[in-house]
Amino acid sequence: MSTNKNKLTTSWGAPVGDNQNSLTAGSRGPTLIQDVHLLEKLAHFNRERVPERVVHAKGAGAHGYFEVTQDLTPYTKASFLSELGKRTPLFVRFSTVAGENGSSDTVRDPRGFAVKFYTEEGNYDLVGNNTPVFFIRDAIKFPDFIHTQKRHPQTHLKNPNAVWDFWSLSPESLHQVTILMSDRGIPATLRHMHGFGSHTFKWVNAEGQGVWVKYHFKTEQGIRNLAPEVAAQIAGDNPDYHTEDLFNAIAKGDYPAWKLCVQIMPLEDADTYRFDPFDVTKVWSQKDYPLIEVGRMVLDRNPENYFAEVEQATFSPGTLVPGIDVSPDKMLQGRLFAYSDAHRYRVGANHQALPINRPHNEVNHYQRDGQMRFDQNGGSSVYYEPNSSGGPTETPANKQVAYEVTGEADSVAYQHDDHYSQAGDLYRLLSEEERARLIQTIVGAMKPVENDEIKLRQIGHFTKADPEYGQRIAEGLGLS
Repeated sequence: MSTNKNKLTTSWGAPVGDNQNSLTAGSRGPTLIQDVHLLEKLAHFNRERVPERVVHAKGAGAHGYFEVTQDLTPYTKASFLSELGKRTPLFVRFSTVAGENGSSDTVRDPRGFAVKFYTEEGNYDLVGNNTPVFFIRDAIKFPDFIHTQKRHPQTHLKNPNAVWDFWSLSPESLHQVTILMSDRGIPATLRHMHGFGSHTFKWVNAEGQGVWVKYHFKTEQGIRNLAPEVAAQIAGDNPDYHTEDLFNAIAKGDYPAWKLCVQIMPLEDADTYRFDPFDVTKVWSQKDYPLIEVGRMVLDRNPENYFAEVEQATFSPGTLVPGIDVSPDKMLQGRLFAYSDAHRYRVGANHQALPINRPHNEVNHYQRDGQMRFDQNGGSSVYYEPNSSGGPTETPANKQVAYEVTGEADSVAYQHDDHYSQAGDLYRLLSEEERARLIQTIVGAMKPVENDEIKLRQIGHFTKADPEYGQRIAEGLGLS
């Protein structure tokens, strides 16, 4: 068998005799449909792009490892956290949220912070952002929110009227809006920002005892941000600046690292805490629940192929392992479906079998067929369960721990509606210079809004968070 790697072939392995000239009827005649090599090249070229993600379309990624630095087995039986010094390979994808695949890296936008741990008990995806909170707290509002961040259906332009109309009618967004409009709204690089799981999750130990948990990735490079005018210049000069910076840093051995910490809350505290701990628009006070170090994440290897590893990487907060479970967080509950469903549509029903997504441990299940099934498809083995053929069966020890639910089936809002205290606390924590830049950014973003009613409604939210906050924005907009 020939092993000449320099021999150009078709996708079915036949050698190509001419890759410079298509078959034609005579030297000037029309091209012949029998030139199957030409047809294959054009047809594949037309299909080289899978549909981009509706959100988090543009991203950069890298491989690395996670090393445990603290024993937390009293809280979780997750195998990759089971012993000091244990290393687990991982892949991380950073992204902007609202823009398309060709948008600039340095826009004011939250950054996606998605980590895939390849554990010996399956993959674990921690899919968060570089902010500890989010704009909304119920997944039923997510499509409407994202629509406001996209383009107007007639003009195909970004629409500040929609953005601020939605935010002004959704006061729970105020905390995240304040973070987004602050200095941290434009990270200097992907290496110089924190990451958060944002949602509340549940850890369960070997005895079946649980705690609520929040994840914090603390950058070891320090926090650095870009001034808006610098970010705008970079967006014009090098719209791929963050992607380039991450790649170059790893290529020269300057490996970025983050310390992973968690906040741990006893289960019973959820019923008595001063706000709902499952509300993703709120943070837990670190005075009440201090940060506990878990381990260290290091990124030390760049992708070999962007499409195969970064574009085809799929993440879902429902990709869980024994010892880690979800909470009643309404936004999280919706994401459990939406993310995997997006991947089934965008990449395909067998996206989990792609090399970048495939678990490093053995996979045994009865899923068969589907578009682009490229392995042995289970061969001739048994394809249903239960069966009498010795096929894989469930392990009762890995059942999720039961928990009590009460109440009537109803569309119920969160019971705590204080949308202002934490946003006000954040504003008051800022230095005067930081406040001035925050006000300038918000005023600049709101000036294009055509409807004064929307502006005044939003100013009312800023005022409830802190009177000075609202007053300075009103003055900046020339409104009383």
